[in-house]
Amino acid sequence: MADANEFMANLKPFFEDHLRRYLADGNDGHYIDGSQFGGPEKTTTLLLKTIGRKSRQEYITPLIYDRAGDEYVIIASNGGRDFDPAWFTNLTAKPGVRFQVAEDRFEGSWRVAEGEERTKLWAQMANYYPPYNDYETRTDRLIPVVLLWAERGVETL
Repeated sequence: MADANEFMANLKPFFEDHLRRYLADGNDGHYIDGSQFGGPEKTTTLLLKTIGRKSRQEYITPLIYDRAGDEYVIIASNGGRDFDPAWFTNLTAKPGVRFQVAEDRFEGSWRVAEGEERTKLWAQMANYYPPYNDYETRTDRLIPVVLLWAERGVETL
């Protein structure tokens, strides 16, 4: 959809600056001012590290998250585009994951929520960050709700 593509293209400089700040200081980068997009002023973000399925290149992506027990919930919304974000496609190629929350770096596992659990977690995330409701209306795909959990800390992301 043109609207979703334009929306994501306009956010690219914001994402690049946020990633730079997060890598320099995890405590500074942990929060974004989500109010400029319709979310909470202090919106929590984490950094997700994936490896390109084809390129084998490392990618680090800042993503909004919330907690569900011991797990971290992230949404593969891609701004409501009709295709999954690259980070999600790359994630599906490996069972393990690395991610950073503030200054804490983790190695762990991931899974996609399904059924009632997905419905519940989608509602939680849309309540936390209301723009997800708009993203959902931009696409016919079922937007994946992903859960991450830490198995152990790692030295570097």
